[in-house]
Amino acid sequence: MKILSLFDGISCGRVALERADIPVERYVAYEIDKYAKAISAKNYPDIEQCGDVFDGDFTQYKGFDLLIGGSPCTYWSIAKNNRETTCEGEGYKLFMQYVRALRESGCRWFLYENNYSIHQNIKDAISDELGVQPIMINSSLVSAQTRKRCYWTNIPNIEQPADRGVLLKDIIESGESFLQKAYALTTRCSGAIPSDTLKRHRHTMIAEPVMYQRPRGKNEGGIKEGKAPTVTSHSYEHNNLVVEPIPLNTTADGKAKCLRAGYGTKDGIRNMVGNNYDRRTCVAIPSDDVALKQKQIYKVESGQIDIKGKLYPIKLADGYYIIRKLLPIECERLQTLPEGYTEGVSDAQRIKALGNGWTVEVIAHILKHIKEVKS
Repeated sequence: MKILSLFDGISCGRVALERADIPVERYVAYEIDKYAKAISAKNYPDIEQCGDVFDGDFTQYKGFDLLIGGSPCTYWSIAKNNRETTCEGEGYKLFMQYVRALRESGCRWFLYENNYSIHQNIKDAISDELGVQPIMINSSLVSAQTRKRCYWTNIPNIEQPADRGVLLKDIIESGESFLQKAYALTTRCSGAIPSDTLKRHRHTMIAEPVMYQRPRGKNEGGIKEGKAPTVTSHSYEHNNLVVEPIPLNTTADGKAKCLRAGYGTKDGIRNMVGNNYDRRTCVAIPSDDVALKQKQIYKVESGQIDIKGKLYPIKLADGYYIIRKLLPIECERLQTLPEGYTEGVSDAQRIKALGNGWTVEVIAHILKHIKEVKS
């Protein structure tokens, strides 16, 4: 098949085509982010990179089979202050480039994706332009994250994928999680700051809760498994935090390597506490004494965590904890990408690229139906 991909990012669509066992004759991509393009080129050097969608002459792709893409939801996201709710902003201009590509190329099949949280006015306008109604699929069915997305496609007979039962504890490198799913990887929007998470539910921060285990095999807490919140693309600023339990007889001294300057040490930790804690996730992991000397340690007692002498409510069993961020490899697993797929750029850029990407297994589930029609 010949594929035209707009807003291609790190070419998750190409991975999905492989998973769906659909051979690719040509794959033409429009993308402007240099880090995303670098990741794409590392994995698929044969992809034809063409740059900005506004500069595209899509008539040259007549005879192509499939148009895929999801224009940036930055302007439409519920996490953005004063988000666009009509068809008169930059977000809609970007979407209309997809419409233009569809009309100029005449692709037989199309698949367009965007955030479930965009305003209904926008959803209706997209449906009018593409002539189909959206299908909402939650990535939680095929991955360890809760990620609701709308898919507009003329590929027929799309049903909900079967629940594979993948939990957060299945994808973290170490520790035990009592939340079942992480919140979806998303891009950070302008105006979304860590304090919004606690005050206005405007920005998702990550903490992976786990059942704390005391030494000598004695369990405490008995917290049940549940869903973990969305992983965000800016996990290396204030997001994607993980809690590691420390044996109670360990001294609580030292600084955390994983909470360096610029990572929002104080605010980042506070993002997993308070009344909004259920919207975040944390992971608890045993650690040895040598490692503890280089990490900041926090005490949890009677459902409260001590942060610089102030107590905040938190759903962790009594004990001492360190905090870490979700690793890029863990975020790759959340997006059901091959491990190491985004290697070659900085960790910050890896997280951003993953947040902008697709959950590959969802896209593969949709694209498989093309084979059924062709057969």
